Amino acid sequence: MSEMTAVLTQRSPDFPIALSRTTEGTGFSRFWAIGDVKILDSPLLGLLCSIRCPGRVIVQTYDLARALRDAGVPVIGGFHSPMEKECLDFLLRGKQPVVVCPARSITNMRMPSAWRKACDEGRLLILSPFAQKHGRISALLAEKRNRLVSLLADQFFVPYAAPGSKTEQLCKDLLSAGEQVYTFESEKESMIVRAGAVPTAVDRLVSKLTEKLPKPIERNKRSV
Repeated sequence: MSEMTAVLTQRSPDFPIALSRTTEGTGFSRFWAIGDVKILDSPLLGLLCSIRCPGRVIVQTYDLARALRDAGVPVIGGFHSPMEKECLDFLLRGKQPVVVCPARSITNMRMPSAWRKACDEGRLLILSPFAQKHGRISALLAEKRNRLVSLLADQFFVPYAAPGSKTEQLCKDLLSAGEQVYTFESEKESMIVRAGAVPTAVDRLVSKLTEKLPKPIERNKRSV
């Protein structure tokens, strides 16, 4: 079953403010969306990870995904690499908002049941800047997708960036642009840490991220 896709431009009455900063000098002018675009107003953590990861990183990343899910931290990413996909599976079992940015068109997209359920609950947004003719993932589209994610995320966590990989280069580009990038303490000797990424423990990261989340409104209870 294909899903209803909304087309967003700057002339759209419901064009999210967060998307405005992605249209100036970037080549992005039109977006296709499935789900609640208001999720983009949340402070989003960008998740990036190389395709191949050492065993030590895999175990830590499972713990990270659980911690982000349990703390309700909003996350954005392409969720294309195997480790990213595993994280998405964990996140969709929670209640926090998630933004998935495929490196292809989402017109006539057929979603997995877990995605559809999250969309129905208003906590999943699928967002793409690619028209229907871009139906297949390519390296060029992935590069443009990563650019979009980098413009929408407030900060980033990179479980692992393989030496010489595109993920490593993207991290360096983010750091050069003044973005905040975190990674695991076990990666403190990595090139991205040498470039400025901050190694941190999962509990410290989650505590820092939850400080930025909106606090629930407390109502005074009156005794009856």
